Amino acid sequence: MTNHAILNTGDHGDLRVHTHADAALGDAAMAALAVPAEFRRLQGEYPILFKRDAESGAFSALALLGFENGENLFLQGDRWDAGYRPMSMAIQPFLIGRSESGEGQGQVHVDLDHPRISTSGEGTRVFDEDGKPTPYLERIAEMLGVLDESYRSSGDFFAALERYELLEPFTLEVPLSDGSKNSLVGFHIVDEAKLRTLDGDALADLHGNGHLFPIFMAMASLSQLSGLIARKDAKQARG
Repeated sequence: MTNHAILNTGDHGDLRVHTHADAALGDAAMAALAVPAEFRRLQGEYPILFKRDAESGAFSALALLGFENGENLFLQGDRWDAGYRPMSMAIQPFLIGRSESGEGQGQVHVDLDHPRISTSGEGTRVFDEDGKPTPYLERIAEMLGVLDESYRSSGDFFAALERYELLEPFTLEVPLSDGSKNSLVGFHIVDEAKLRTLDGDALADLHGNGHLFPIFMAMASLSQLSGLIARKDAKQARG
């Protein structure tokens, strides 16, 4: 359940948020929604994969965190073991809200039923004693702005990937030291061979619209699969 409200000092002046990593706070996730604007930061830590929605047929990008539902291999107790956290997870429990038409300037909303909302008086303040946004809230607002803009423009990116048939199905067998195996299915990756065959006009179109760079970042991110497998192996060894 969610309980969204427009964030304001009158109602939320004393609001505090648990900002540490914790499975109970929503961090136990196999993947995090990603936007092209953050691919450069993501590719140094996580594999970036693509997934088609079964109902709408639309693609989205994901930062892979584990190989099973509810498995985040970067979650080490109350610590996130990576230098960059996907923005879709770092902003919780906040989100951008708009009018029913979807137009107009976005507003910062908060999910008051989210487990990150503190009810104990502990946690990071959202507003200071004078009712001004804390540095924490300022960082959240900046990330929300980047996410909102990139979400709204990412349709063109995914349309370009489909227009040039640059996504191919991806299956990965994950053999572990104890003899067990995990299978990763249902995802897509950039088709490197197809990208190499594109003519100059196609490449100019991708580059001119800002799509070529995130494509390269998504391709580069696949080198992080070996590290993710190593994390899975170490987890299995610990029992």
